[in-house]
Amino acid sequence: MNYKNIILSATTALTTLCSCSLIQPDDIVNPNVDEETYLKSTGAMTTWVNGTNQKFAVNIGYWCQMVEILSDNYFNNYTRSSNVFDIPRILYTDDDVVAMQRAVGTMREMADYGIETVSREDAPTRAQLFNLYTVKAYGSLLAGETFVGLPMTSGGDIHPWQEHLQQALETLDNTLTYGADASDSAFVFTLKARACYALGRRDEAVNMARRSLRLDANLLHQVTFDGANSINSDIQQAVWLNWFQPLPRLDFLDPKYFQLTSDEQRPITLAKAEENYLIMAEAAVSQNDLATCKTLLSQLLDLVKSRPVQTQLNDQLEKRDNGVYKVYPNDPSLRVRASADDSLRSALIIDRQAPALITVPYISGTSVTPAMIAQTDSHDAMLELIYLMRQEIFICEGRRVTDLGIRLPVCEVEAAHASNAAGYTTARIPEFIPLGQEMDAFTVDEATKTVTIKHNMNRVIVSHRTSSDVVPFE
Repeated sequence: MNYKNIILSATTALTTLCSCSLIQPDDIVNPNVDEETYLKSTGAMTTWVNGTNQKFAVNIGYWCQMVEILSDNYFNNYTRSSNVFDIPRILYTDDDVVAMQRAVGTMREMADYGIETVSREDAPTRAQLFNLYTVKAYGSLLAGETFVGLPMTSGGDIHPWQEHLQQALETLDNTLTYGADASDSAFVFTLKARACYALGRRDEAVNMARRSLRLDANLLHQVTFDGANSINSDIQQAVWLNWFQPLPRLDFLDPKYFQLTSDEQRPITLAKAEENYLIMAEAAVSQNDLATCKTLLSQLLDLVKSRPVQTQLNDQLEKRDNGVYKVYPNDPSLRVRASADDSLRSALIIDRQAPALITVPYISGTSVTPAMIAQTDSHDAMLELIYLMRQEIFICEGRRVTDLGIRLPVCEVEAAHASNAAGYTTARIPEFIPLGQEMDAFTVDEATKTVTIKHNMNRVIVSHRTSSDVVPFE
């Protein structure tokens, strides 16, 4: 199976299973297939890989929905989804914390069952092993980036986030073994660069990033959905159906996921070449090499500009007022500033009102210009520019929460089984994160046609760059 575009099957009997124990979510054994019968069935590995991919895709869509509202990227302006993550308030008793922990655990468990059990009865292909190891590694990566700690085995003791990232690196070594081509290898090296970046291993991260770019300078690796068979993406539903509203200065990037047909489900990017440039640029800044950083960001900007955009998209139903909390700006004449201390910028809010049709980037987009890169001449200003580009380029891909240093706790159910749960049941919300929904706060002055964001969170991140929570290379 070519994992670059996962083809999902809705016909497998395993798509409703939540773990490798072949039980239904309510713990009732599936009467139609027991484990022994399944393992002896024809095409058991193909069926398991398809079921794993289906569950993986659904979990990624849900994951992106939850972490996007937990960040400053989006505000949940509707009654569906979490209404406390925007505060942010993260309790270990929260059902969404439980579900997010279950999501990464399911990735690990389903991959392991295929690798360790199904493979003994039905020999896997190299592509199937690449697929399963990727799912396992990605689960470990999310665990390490987003939680204070999690178990590494079902019902086991809790391991700190650093160990999950190390496990991701080890699993990626296995993944690399089964890659079919240079693009597969580039994908693995990008994920390794991402894990090393989170661990603060600058030289290793740069090495992995360079290796990836040498292999595939335009890398794009995505997980796909199957709307015709109701394998849908939660984050697409949230942004296309207008539950979530973007921070006004990110308006031009929304919606990253849209529908051109009634059952279209847009893919979600797992890795792309842009990440490697961002890692190398940040490494250069950490060494006060602004010249190299500018060169890398210019190359990155060329890559972003080469990515496709959707033109002639009808988003006229988006009035920016579909919610119960507040109306968002919908006037393209408005200028926006990232805080009261920032300059006003035009063209960040786009015209969606009839008869206007919009153009929106759906792989990567940024408001950063060559002039902005060229004119930036200090360490902190360059670092802030990098984090702005990270925010814009990775929007809707579930990455911003990690840059903000927010970490989820172990859920109550799992904590009850762990002997070392103390210290892991409280979320990590850095003291510099504004509470009370202030990350999403802004004011509109109709007289001057301006929008002012309350907090420039990229500047907040940089001003706390010596904190262990953010900016891993400093």
